[in-house]
Amino acid sequence: MNHPRGHRPDSPGTPQQPRPAERPGEHAHGGGQVPVGAPAQGAWPAPSGPPAHWQADRGPVPQGVPPQGHPPQGHPPHWAGPQGHPPHWAGPQGHPPQGHPPHWAGPQGHPPHWAGPQGHPPQGIPPQGHPPRGIPPQGHPPQGHGSPGGAPMPAYGGQPQRGAPVPPGPPLRPVLAPHLTPLPQPGHVHPLPGYPAVVRKPDPDRRRRLAGLWLWAMGILAGAVLNVVFALLGVLGAEGDMLGAMVVGALFAFPPLAIYLFVPTIIDRFDPEPWWCLLMAFLWGALAATGFSIVINTVVHAGVAASFGAPMGELVSASISAPFAEELWKGLGVFGFFYFLRREFDGIVDGIIYATFCALGFAAVENVLYYARAAMQGSDVLAGTFVLRGVFTPWLHPLFTSMTGIGFGLARESSRTWVRIAAPIGGYLLGVALHAVWNFLPTALGRAMGEVFIPWLLLWLCFVAAFFGIIVALVIRKGWVIRDHLRDEVALGMLTQDELELVCSPIGRLRCTLGWRGATGRSFIRAGARLALSKWHTARAMRGNNRTLSADFIAPLRQEIAQLRQALLARAPR
Repeated sequence: MNHPRGHRPDSPGTPQQPRPAERPGEHAHGGGQVPVGAPAQGAWPAPSGPPAHWQADRGPVPQGVPPQGHPPQGHPPHWAGPQGHPPHWAGPQGHPPQGHPPHWAGPQGHPPHWAGPQGHPPQGIPPQGHPPRGIPPQGHPPQGHGSPGGAPMPAYGGQPQRGAPVPPGPPLRPVLAPHLTPLPQPGHVHPLPGYPAVVRKPDPDRRRRLAGLWLWAMGILAGAVLNVVFALLGVLGAEGDMLGAMVVGALFAFPPLAIYLFVPTIIDRFDPEPWWCLLMAFLWGALAATGFSIVINTVVHAGVAASFGAPMGELVSASISAPFAEELWKGLGVFGFFYFLRREFDGIVDGIIYATFCALGFAAVENVLYYARAAMQGSDVLAGTFVLRGVFTPWLHPLFTSMTGIGFGLARESSRTWVRIAAPIGGYLLGVALHAVWNFLPTALGRAMGEVFIPWLLLWLCFVAAFFGIIVALVIRKGWVIRDHLRDEVALGMLTQDELELVCSPIGRLRCTLGWRGATGRSFIRAGARLALSKWHTARAMRGNNRTLSADFIAPLRQEIAQLRQALLARAPR
């Protein structure tokens, strides 16, 4: 039956099913590829089962509309609604309303979801508000198919005889490949009712992360055992109260760590590393790197001293063995994050942060030994040693190891194979050279070092200050990268302009902590920064025709942002 003019299909009493949005590639009119698992255009599932009836909420087969399993001539199988419901251009209970545009037009005057870019329909598709060629005007059923007296029409997969019952095929559902997730429309965060559920893909690097965690645990355990063994040997073989001296050394070495560790955590304001990653880096330097390095240095010192005397053994151990061994084991900690935890390692800044935490852990345990030896020689020696190592030069080890971190950061940011190989090696060798020069002069000059010590120390302090200036510049660059790669998320409706400014603000996390957003806001900022950096890595990999795991993180991060945004909207002050 035809509805009287002016009767809207969405008026009270005639509930209308919400229309799920179609993705590019789902609808054959859009010109995209049919997803894997969808029937090819022109093919139709073999009919089976009882006579066809529409599987709608209510109502019989609409007059003039072909039964389920047979679309109109010239149209692909995707014209049917989800789960056997009548097509969206049909009105309530299968009849289009007279005088109203069909429902295949976009909602509320917007272009249909199969439309081309910027709202223009693909070539060959009529403009919004007009049915495609071959579909009769609204209010009139298709001729020649399912109506008595109509000419027979070739069906998909066969040509049934007129008047014979046509068995239905399987229930019609929106065709969506299993590996695809629906993209949000502008202005929407969550899928509308009727969208298929978004299924989170398996973690693409789960095995790699588990392997890295296992290797880290083994290294920590072995290093801890080696540290305990050598500490016991030192206590038993030393004259005097070495155990008490080590307790004093620990009291001087560990409390200043609160200041040392605070500095790198506040530098990276845009994408701070997870606390558990920083803890892993610190423990690797404090236990694994120190444990294995002390074995190598002890063996080298003993071997050279036995052959060339104690002074030569001290010089070789301090100037050659210590730089190579210590920077190697600290650098392996940075490599672990670079290779096994790639989603937590984005570039040069992250390489410096992880290297700094590894080095601070190493320096803390090493200082315990230096302070213990100084304590056994008197309080004056202990005070001088603390001023030198704890006040003036606490950043020497972070400076040396950061060269390796910069190398791995360059490798992470580059798509060239030779850079990815040469940069970490070059960074490691530069760190070894700086470490060797620092150890060589005091050891070689001995007491004569006092004459040039002050100028030498001031030169190193200027070098450290310049290094921190470079870090700040790199952090600012990272903020620009995040902003550039989040602008299109604003256009997609995933973020508002205010949310973009919050993510890119150096004090955004502080604003969340002190304001109503709280921990949810901090998680939102982190997810936004991670999304931008993942898109950045993906874009660079595509320019180099390479594959990157960062591409697999984009869709889950967008889903996480949508969930966090919804949580923030729910708790926003009204």
